[in-house]
Amino acid sequence: MRLDPELQIYRDLMERPTEFEDGFDFKTIIGMLFLGFCVLPGSIYLGLVMGSDLGSAAEWTTIILFAELARRSFQKLTRQEIYVLFYVASHLVRAQGNLHIAGGYFGWMIYNQYFAYSQAAKGFGISDQIPRWVVPPENSMALVERTFLHADWKIPIILAITTSLVERISWYGFGYSLFRITSDIENLPFPMAPIAAQGITALAEVTSKSETWRWRLFSVGAMVGICFGIVYVGIPSITGAILSKPLKLIPIPFLDLTQKTESFLPATATGITMNLGSVLYGTVVPFYAVIGSFCAAAGTLFLNPYLYYSGRLPTWRYGMDAIQTSFATSVDFYLSWGLGIALAIALVSIIDVGWDWLRESRRRKAEGRKEVSWRVPEGRGDMPVALGIGMFVVATSFYIALCRILIPGFPVWYFVFFGFIWTPLESYVSARVRGIAGQYIGIPYEREAMFILSGYKGVDIWFAPIPVKNYAGLAEQFRIVELTGTRFTSIIWAEVWMFPIVLIASFIYWQFLWKLAEIPSVQYPYAQKFWQLQALNQSLWFTATAEGNAFLLKALRQDIILTSFGTAAVLYWVFTFFKLPITAIYGFIRGLGSLPMNIFPEIIGALVAQFYLIPRYGAKQWKLYATVITAGFSCGMGLVGMFCVAIAMIQRSVSQLPF
Repeated sequence: MRLDPELQIYRDLMERPTEFEDGFDFKTIIGMLFLGFCVLPGSIYLGLVMGSDLGSAAEWTTIILFAELARRSFQKLTRQEIYVLFYVASHLVRAQGNLHIAGGYFGWMIYNQYFAYSQAAKGFGISDQIPRWVVPPENSMALVERTFLHADWKIPIILAITTSLVERISWYGFGYSLFRITSDIENLPFPMAPIAAQGITALAEVTSKSETWRWRLFSVGAMVGICFGIVYVGIPSITGAILSKPLKLIPIPFLDLTQKTESFLPATATGITMNLGSVLYGTVVPFYAVIGSFCAAAGTLFLNPYLYYSGRLPTWRYGMDAIQTSFATSVDFYLSWGLGIALAIALVSIIDVGWDWLRESRRRKAEGRKEVSWRVPEGRGDMPVALGIGMFVVATSFYIALCRILIPGFPVWYFVFFGFIWTPLESYVSARVRGIAGQYIGIPYEREAMFILSGYKGVDIWFAPIPVKNYAGLAEQFRIVELTGTRFTSIIWAEVWMFPIVLIASFIYWQFLWKLAEIPSVQYPYAQKFWQLQALNQSLWFTATAEGNAFLLKALRQDIILTSFGTAAVLYWVFTFFKLPITAIYGFIRGLGSLPMNIFPEIIGALVAQFYLIPRYGAKQWKLYATVITAGFSCGMGLVGMFCVAIAMIQRSVSQLPF
């Protein structure tokens, strides 16, 4: 697999350091407490109200706060200390999944209790099949009173905490082993890793006496973020705390025009998103990746009406909004089409990686080089690869035993195969693709296929902690740690301290918000809208193993899957043969799963960067500028968001008092 010339720019942004220092100390612990108990509630609230979080904003805000405190105390934060703060912030407050649920365990428990008794789950006939080790019974006082302090939550909470702890052992051990193989031994470039490290370098200069271009650009981005944040986040939050209906100068999350355009664009989700952050995102990521996403999103404007008039979208009805339209077209066509494309790209990527490995082995043999070298840089904080693999084996064995207890009727050999053979193989192949091309690739719907092919009947398997993971991203994570000159042991200590902090903070704030108002509800508009779509999609998949009608198996169309599979495979090899940018294909896959209005702002940023900014500043220099400006913008948005969220939470807390 070749490295696209465009990605070569990212590869050359930073060199590997030769010296490493610890980044974990008392300042890091204070930063964790600040993030867990001051920043996390804002991230949770924004996820419920607006479908965004304080993830990147919290990272930069925390680092700047501590950097300024250090400078006024005549101290200096090292790059390693800043990175550990960055790492902690990204893991403590960043939202997970497309529902933007921050805060870990308890947020997903609230979603599970909503899903279990939602209209979607009841309509598909699976509500009564969800086990009690996932959620309490529908008439339980734990749900009536909206509290976690009830005996019916005991087993779900214990399972969530235990599996989270074991998962940390698993990802660190196997993620480190992947990094050693792909980065140290095979010397893959990991072209996207320097982007995150650049922001750390910029902020490390804040506490020094001299401020370079990085800090100036970061400040510009922050001021733009503050100005935009006041309009986008500030006004709706403050007016919503005072008035019965918030004033929105810019529609959040988007202006839905589907029902207004259905007369000439039937079965097509249309709308307008005016988020400046999406435009900036388009200036940072590879240009052809954005082009691929744009082509997929724009293609629906022409393809969907044709499919509807030809009778291939029978689920769609006039009057549906963007969310309902997205679900209907996915059931009828895009679920099968996207599955075929993803399978093709995954297969050809595996073949490419295999040929790559064979060519490299023959080259080493011809040159008389040693096959591998296990030598590691001094002071980096490495451990034996055997220990890392051993940690993975112990954790996977625990998952298999736990799944055997929770789902005794499911064939155990599936767990063994996917845990000890499939997961390592897929993770290694995906890590090589990420290390060479900077793109994520994995076998799509592997869990779903495993459940369906097993012949098992029951919804409980969908909630079991089965050992099917893709650890490719962790190899890149360790590469970022290395580029910042941070010892790996610092990450271990950070994880040890983060675990109890996020556990306590997640419990306190999710319990608090759940008590204020039912989740989802009109008080949490994003959750009210998008949790419904997630519940519909989830219920559709669960019917594949549920007792009764298997709606999913009816939705999957073999002819569509085979057509898209063949088309994507041919296009991939055509792109490879003519040395066209492969990133366009990966971007196309991403665009298939997104609403068009979320993709269109990105193309504006990509075009401005490609045809104006890059010719003016040069490709490498502009990518350096863009990453720092985008980081500053996130910081500015975060400052406004945290201030407004605090006001809104205080107002709603006071309104609940009986006096």
